[in-house]
Amino acid sequence: MTTIRQDDFIQSIADALQFISYYHPKDFIDALYAAYQQEQSPAAKDAMAQILINSRMCAEGRRPICQDTGIVTVFLKIGMDVRWDAKLGVSEMVNEGLRRAYLHPDNVLRASILSDPAGKRINTKDNTPAVIHMELVPGDKVDVELAAKGGGSEAKSKFVMLNPSDSIVDWVMKTVPTMGAGWCPPGILGIGIGGTAEKAMLLAKQACMGSIDIRDLIARGPSTALEELRLALYDKVNALGIGAQGLGGLTTVLDVKILDYPTHAANKPVAMIPNCAATRHAHFVLNGAGPALLTQPSLADWPEITQAAGSARRVNINGLTKQDVADWKPGETLLLSGTLLTGRDAAHKRIVDLLNKGEPLPDGVDLKDKFIYYVGPVDAVRDEVVGPAGPTTATRMDGFTDTVLEKTGLLGMIGKSERGPKAIEAIAKHKAVYLIAIGGAAYLVSKAIKQARVIAFPELGMEAIHEFVVEDMPVTVAVNSRGESIHNTAPKFWQAKIGKIPVLVE
Repeated sequence: MTTIRQDDFIQSIADALQFISYYHPKDFIDALYAAYQQEQSPAAKDAMAQILINSRMCAEGRRPICQDTGIVTVFLKIGMDVRWDAKLGVSEMVNEGLRRAYLHPDNVLRASILSDPAGKRINTKDNTPAVIHMELVPGDKVDVELAAKGGGSEAKSKFVMLNPSDSIVDWVMKTVPTMGAGWCPPGILGIGIGGTAEKAMLLAKQACMGSIDIRDLIARGPSTALEELRLALYDKVNALGIGAQGLGGLTTVLDVKILDYPTHAANKPVAMIPNCAATRHAHFVLNGAGPALLTQPSLADWPEITQAAGSARRVNINGLTKQDVADWKPGETLLLSGTLLTGRDAAHKRIVDLLNKGEPLPDGVDLKDKFIYYVGPVDAVRDEVVGPAGPTTATRMDGFTDTVLEKTGLLGMIGKSERGPKAIEAIAKHKAVYLIAIGGAAYLVSKAIKQARVIAFPELGMEAIHEFVVEDMPVTVAVNSRGESIHNTAPKFWQAKIGKIPVLVE
């Protein structure tokens, strides 16, 4: 009988969560670099370059790959011959490990978890609790799989109860284009088939934790129906031309992972969960010998890439006018310098509530001819100005966009992924612009922020309004002042160029 000590288990959870916050799995780096080398879309290639550069910087600096350090999911297989030397329950130990990891003073991770989700939505301050799944199995070890899943990719989770004769390929091909770019491709599609509704979702989540091995599968060929399905979906989803960050290109997914389970004869439950470009997961086994030891990767595992800035236009955003941004083109790369403000969902709601009541905005919140950055940064450590500060999904702000543009004179917005039709209409009406920073390049972006301070709503934590002074912050024009969106045009262009699918799936 194996004895697992409480401190060993807690420390293993904490160490693993710290580890995955700044180390990409090697299989992901290899797959992304291979995709980068073959990419023909300049905008998508630049996005992949930023993700790879950011990944190496995070490995060197031991800081989060993404500002969204995720909701933690843990799968435990506990041997029936294991004895616990512990005063806490297993879930309590997992959450204590999570708490230690997210509050680690040398690498503070962002607290994103809210209690009372249907009500007051109060931040728990330490990212607890985890979502925990436990299974008793034969043996004398504890097998642990854990992941930190970003909210942007988790928000794109899909489920359907198909008829037994329905095509899974058809459903995936219809569904993926509706997911937009908020899940930060290129990444992995995890698919669960069978069981019941909740079992299919669990299978999809577990599938996301698998190693990327599609190129090996292509090389040897499929030997099962699931492997044939993986290859078909990998080829067809990439043929959609969505590309990195939705900018159009050859690679949308680096792999498609599928798990299945027996199901009722009348059902075909299918779940799909994407894993983003900040894919974070780890696997370890405890055998009673002490805490888990995770092998630190070598920096030689990362390719040496230098982002080319020669084609980028340097822009001083202080004092810009609508006339100045009128000639910006979708897909154009800019390097921004000057002062901008930040604001996410909670801040936008407060701003719009004040505007609708005719009340003034807080002191310092003057949006006239300014840019607002949709970001919730990680707390700074040591000598940092700010922690990793990548963009959040912009569509969540679509409902506020027209009011804010009309009543504040805001000139531009910076976020990630596409904007919806109403937001694009508002952008064109007010001659504003929408830019994207690269999701999955949060540490790289943070290095462009030279000064940072909270100027409003400090009680909102990471959702407070900050003032950033930036220098050469890399962004891409996504929607210009005429309402032309690269997220609408580029995937259609690349789908036609790839030529495997005649019409973009609606």
